[in-house]
Amino acid sequence: MKLSMVLVIAALAFSSCNCFKKMAKNREDISWNCTPEVLVLNNGIVAADISVSFPAEYYNAKAVVKVTPVMVFEGGEIAGTPKFYQGSKVDDNYTVVDKKSGGKFTQHVEFPYDERMAISELQLRLEIKCPKGKCKEFTLVNANTGEIVTAAQIEADPAIVRECGLVVATGVNTLQQDLKYADAMLGMPNDYKRVTTEVDKTEILYPINSSNASQKAIKSADLNAFKQNVDENLQNDRATQHLAVKGYASPDGPVLFNDKLSKARSESGRKTVAKILKDAGLEIDAEAYGEDWEGFKEMVIASDIKDKNLILQVLSMYDSSAQRESEIKNMASVFDELKTGILPKLRRSMIVNSTDLQGKTDEEMMALVNQNKLGDLTQEELLFVAESVAKDNAVRAQVLEYAAQKYNDARAYNNLGVVYAQMGRDAESLAAFEKAAKAGAATDAINNNLALANLANGNVAEAGKYAKAANAETRSLIAAAEGNYNEATRQLKGYNAAVASTLNNDYAAAKKAIAQDTSADADYLRAVIASNEGDLKTAEAQLRSAISKDARLAKKAARDANLKALRDNGFRF
Repeated sequence: MKLSMVLVIAALAFSSCNCFKKMAKNREDISWNCTPEVLVLNNGIVAADISVSFPAEYYNAKAVVKVTPVMVFEGGEIAGTPKFYQGSKVDDNYTVVDKKSGGKFTQHVEFPYDERMAISELQLRLEIKCPKGKCKEFTLVNANTGEIVTAAQIEADPAIVRECGLVVATGVNTLQQDLKYADAMLGMPNDYKRVTTEVDKTEILYPINSSNASQKAIKSADLNAFKQNVDENLQNDRATQHLAVKGYASPDGPVLFNDKLSKARSESGRKTVAKILKDAGLEIDAEAYGEDWEGFKEMVIASDIKDKNLILQVLSMYDSSAQRESEIKNMASVFDELKTGILPKLRRSMIVNSTDLQGKTDEEMMALVNQNKLGDLTQEELLFVAESVAKDNAVRAQVLEYAAQKYNDARAYNNLGVVYAQMGRDAESLAAFEKAAKAGAATDAINNNLALANLANGNVAEAGKYAKAANAETRSLIAAAEGNYNEATRQLKGYNAAVASTLNNDYAAAKKAIAQDTSADADYLRAVIASNEGDLKTAEAQLRSAISKDARLAKKAARDANLKALRDNGFRF
């Protein structure tokens, strides 16, 4: 009895739109197809190609059908651009479907992605228009039953509109969002040194061919200031001092004589320093360097001697000290200048205090961070702590924020952008890289990171502007963000390579890329791959492993289109 009533209602509905009556009755003869069956997110867009095949002798020559693609999800829906089909006797400019031959037609649809689309349906909603009857204006048709839906029915129950749609695809594969752009970002190095060396030095000058230090020469050397530096370092338990006296001779005499003379000067200097520092308890090394040709060259370069280039040329032409000396003495025009202006300064003993200063330990630096005494750390110490000492990203961000603001340091802003990206704070990451570019020259590292940060924020076109300065890995990630997965897999490695290969349907390559990766994300991706391959037992095991390592993945899996088969098979979180 109920079936009879349905048939009567349907017959009345069909008869009210005469040009559609036969088409509705034979609606199952139409073939609808959607590619892909599970929609895929690509560059912020969800797109599909919908094909429809009308058989011969099917389409009424006076009918017009409006097909509107609609993405339906919990809490809303988005309608796409409709496509119109008309019979051969309709005087409009729509796509014509010949009654005798029918035809196959394709409709490309695109939707801006909404996070709610992860669980969704792509519906086709049909409206019919006939020249006579009650369908002179476009009237909604239940695409599943062929029944006409009146305005009064829709007003009484607006939800009936969704029930009328023909579902051609379900869910959206959002795996492209899983690409880890932060993994390819480049940090900028700091100049921190655990041990720094400070050098204090002075010189005692000697008369020609002499190693006896005069009181005037000792006074000129200002050894009291040198001693003060030594005493101050003795009070610093981080300082280790190395004292040495280096004896030299000017290169204007016999080599063997000058070798002995330089040794005598080093001993003379050592005795003088030892007397002044008798209470310091430090060893003093004495070293002899013979003729000081290097010092000679440096002083000539720094001098105003007219023919100094000629002198330098002689130095480069001869390896023999005797030949050098002879050739220079032959240059009578300049030798007098050398005798009075340069050679006397080379007859010396150089007194050197090389002090190694041990920096703060990692523990000491972290203690200052934990006590919020960042001001007690130097610029380079702050960068070093963030890079090599602090393990928590929140702490690293705190340190880099302070360093960036206090010093307007491009390195601090850049490294802060990397940390923000690792924390999922994509908008702040991009802003930090932009500040890095303004704070200093836009290096290849900063440009590379600007490309990746724009990708993370969905600005694929903007990311492309930095592609030229980016490295091969980043250019491959740009290709992946554009949906060119075959190109992307050539330069990617690890997890990102596995994601691109999965989207490229190359599951063997994807599994190989993460074979040694035991992270929660890798287990989750293995579950996706197994599900796509139809191996639900492996998919379940990998998903359980992933969730045990990161419980947040359970929420993701509950909405993942890639795991629908697993959910349909009864998997519960």
